[in-house]
Amino acid sequence: MRMEIVPLAMFVIGVTARGDQPATPSVRVDENIVYGTANGTVLHLDVFAPPASGEKHPAVVLIHGGGWSSFDKSTMQGMGQFLARHGFVAFAVDYRLYHDGLNRWPAQLDDVQRAVRWVRASAGHYEVNPERIGAFGHSAGGQLAALLGMEDTRDNSDAALATFSSRVQAVVDVSGPTDFTRDHDSDGDAFLTRFLGASYSEKPEVWREASPALRAAKGDAPFLIVHGTRDESVPMVQAQELLAKLQAAGVPAKLVKVDDGHTFQTTETRRQLALQSLAFFDHYLVAVQ
Repeated sequence: MRMEIVPLAMFVIGVTARGDQPATPSVRVDENIVYGTANGTVLHLDVFAPPASGEKHPAVVLIHGGGWSSFDKSTMQGMGQFLARHGFVAFAVDYRLYHDGLNRWPAQLDDVQRAVRWVRASAGHYEVNPERIGAFGHSAGGQLAALLGMEDTRDNSDAALATFSSRVQAVVDVSGPTDFTRDHDSDGDAFLTRFLGASYSEKPEVWREASPALRAAKGDAPFLIVHGTRDESVPMVQAQELLAKLQAAGVPAKLVKVDDGHTFQTTETRRQLALQSLAFFDHYLVAVQ
């Protein structure tokens, strides 16, 4: 598996998705809000919210890609704006990036779990319904979003957040790797050995625990999996395996195949992704009671 270090820049323009219902005309944006500190690294997020109304809204945590080692929350700005125009409060989050042996796995999972808990703790301030939180992630962010829908909090050292769950109620996984134990290549395995802290032969359990397809279980959040048929970085079989494992566990899951590569370069495929994601979050975070 060869993780291409290219961002998914989510510029979603002119999309109306609920029949004749217009999108919210304005979006409130709060940038670089501190949601935590981990090993000396200050963690930030950006908030995209509908105009203040006194009503609670569902929320979506947006997680960028970049092979766990590059890019930041700015690549999720377009999707944040789009979701906020349609009544969601979106939180685009940074997490610790791996480099030169620093911030090995599972630092990234700990950070995005912390972000979800922070959103719940801050729900009153941002007019969020803390029981209706989803996750959207691309590439490495898709892997992280998937685990948010599967795993309970791993690091419970922050006493201020100890009472808040890090699980989300719906997941959109875009181009995410789902099984690190297959589709091997020398460059990918060398990176994963450094990132995960051991080779597969040395610690296979670490590689499995980081693989969403191998963690699927009854009670996981519903999934929308979106994957390009021409993805040369993460094979389609990764998405298909996750779908099969979720469905076998009785978890609602759908796979949408789009005619594009790893980062969705065409306007039409990005529009399709936006509309599919909005419909999915509408169903599982708004309509489902």
